[in-house]
Amino acid sequence: MKPFLNDDFLLQTAPARTLYHEYAKQMPIIDYHNHLLPDQIAEDKQFENLTQIWLYGDHYKWRAMRANGVDEYYITGGASDQEKFQKWAETVPYTLRNPLYHWTHLELQRYFGITELLNGESAGRIYDECSEKLCTSEYSVRNLLRRMNVETLCTTDDPADSLEHHQTLATSGYDVQVLPTFRADKAIAVDDAVSYNAYLDKLGAVAEVDIRTFADLETALRRRHDFFAAQGCQLSDHGLEHIWPWLKVWSKG
Repeated sequence: MKPFLNDDFLLQTAPARTLYHEYAKQMPIIDYHNHLLPDQIAEDKQFENLTQIWLYGDHYKWRAMRANGVDEYYITGGASDQEKFQKWAETVPYTLRNPLYHWTHLELQRYFGITELLNGESAGRIYDECSEKLCTSEYSVRNLLRRMNVETLCTTDDPADSLEHHQTLATSGYDVQVLPTFRADKAIAVDDAVSYNAYLDKLGAVAEVDIRTFADLETALRRRHDFFAAQGCQLSDHGLEHIWPWLKVWSKG
C-alpha cells in the first residue's frame, strides 16, 4: 500500500500522473478568490505560531471544531494559541474524508516538511516545529506566497475599503501581483437597519455621496466600483443569503 500523501496522491491513472507531473505541477498559482489580508502582505507579516496562520479567522476549521463539540473558548474565545491548536489537532482525525484533512496534511508536508499525521498526540511536536520555522524570514507572508509559486492573487474587499495596502503593494516591487476584488455584501444586507445605516454612512463618506435614496446608493457604488477598477480590480464576488425582490429588479436595471 502506498503511503498517505505520496507523489501520486489522488492521481489514479497514467494520464492523470502525466498531466500533473509534466504540466500542472510547475504552473504558477493564479488565485481568483481568497481571504488573505492585504495589510499583512503589505507589511510582510511574520506569524508567531501555527495557530495564528491557520486558525485565526478560518471559519472552515471553526465549523469542524464546533461540530466536534469543542467549546467556543478554544475556537474564538480566550484560550491560548497553543490550547486552540491542541483542540484543532484533536479534531483533525474526525475530518477524514473531508478536504480539511487533506489540506492540513498537504500544507504540513509541502511547506514545513512534516509527514507525521496531525492528531492530539502529535500536536505539541508539530506546533513547536512549525512555529519555530514561522519565526524565520523564510516564512514571512511574502516569502510564503513565493514558496507557493503564487503569481497573482485577488483579495476580498468591501466597497468602502480604502485599498491603501494594494496601492502600497503596487509600488513596492513585490513580484506577486495582489489585486482587489469588489464584494458588496454589506451594501445589500438590509435585514439589520441599525447596522445597515451605519454602513451606508461609511460608504457615503468614502464615495463622497450623501446616501438618502436608492439612486444615491447606486451612485456611491458606481464611484467605488470605478475606484476599484483604477486599482486593478477586474472581479467581483458576492455572498447572497437572501434574494430580495428589489435586488432582482436592480440587477435588470
